[in-house]
Amino acid sequence: MTTLMACKPLTQAPIERWQQSVEGAYAGNISKDAKFSVISSIHHGLSVWDLTKNERIYNWAQEQNSSDNLVLTIDISDNSSHVLTANRKNFALWNLKNGKSEGYWQVRESNIRDIAISNGGDYLLIGKSNGTVVHVAVDTGRRLEFLGHKEKVNTVDMLPNGRVAMSGGNDFIAYVWDTQSGQVVYQFNHSSRVSKVALDAQARYAFSADSMKSAYIWDLKTGKRISTLQGTKRHEVFSTVRFSPDGKTMITGAASRKVSVWDIATGKRLAYWFVTPKEAKRPTGAVVYSVAFGDNNNLLTISSSGYVESWPMPK
Repeated sequence: MTTLMACKPLTQAPIERWQQSVEGAYAGNISKDAKFSVISSIHHGLSVWDLTKNERIYNWAQEQNSSDNLVLTIDISDNSSHVLTANRKNFALWNLKNGKSEGYWQVRESNIRDIAISNGGDYLLIGKSNGTVVHVAVDTGRRLEFLGHKEKVNTVDMLPNGRVAMSGGNDFIAYVWDTQSGQVVYQFNHSSRVSKVALDAQARYAFSADSMKSAYIWDLKTGKRISTLQGTKRHEVFSTVRFSPDGKTMITGAASRKVSVWDIATGKRLAYWFVTPKEAKRPTGAVVYSVAFGDNNNLLTISSSGYVESWPMPK
């Protein structure tokens, strides 16, 4: 049965679909508890939605009115308390409970490539095109610069407590490092630029993938490789990763509309499907921005088409 499921899409159509942006989105994220989404679009700027009621609850402004200031990256804290958003040159901290801004910072040199936020919005992580990753303690203003990368940083992540970070760059390396000391904990080497890294919120696993289709799941306690994802293709550039609460499966979204369910122990793809593309006269693609485990054994996705969709998880 697993073999058959791996050969064909699990489903062709979502259980439900909600449109949150009319002409597509530049960034999007769904909270871990699947109750909120934050989406960046040209018409509405930053919109925050209550997914339990399917209604917009906040509109935020982060100087995204021109094409140079569009919010391109969004991260929601693991406990759904705060949101971090960024365009190329600045980043902003928002309180998800009351909808108010709690800080705004500008980057003077280089561009922002990726961001991550800890629980409570206490720590922020900023990956930059000049190869540095900055860890910011919001209350004290302490800034630690991780200088391990020799080239552009493409992707970052951080544990919910803000103590451990992961970053990957064009130097073919993914690092796991301590945010208090800046010391490297693990170094994972790839054969091409590292395009995506992710940490399991419960600190069990790490994930790293490169641009030449190699993708690995690592044991965060030992640094040893658990599995290599099987059957990945070069065009399958991973755009989002979420580990299941039980630690048995991992969900990925890709820039090719594809959402996949993987067995962590073996690296086998258990099922996959494709999110809905943007409505257009010509065929269009969609980048899967975020995935989250919902209630009733379903999965939620948000993509560049501007849709949040609900999908059945494989039995």
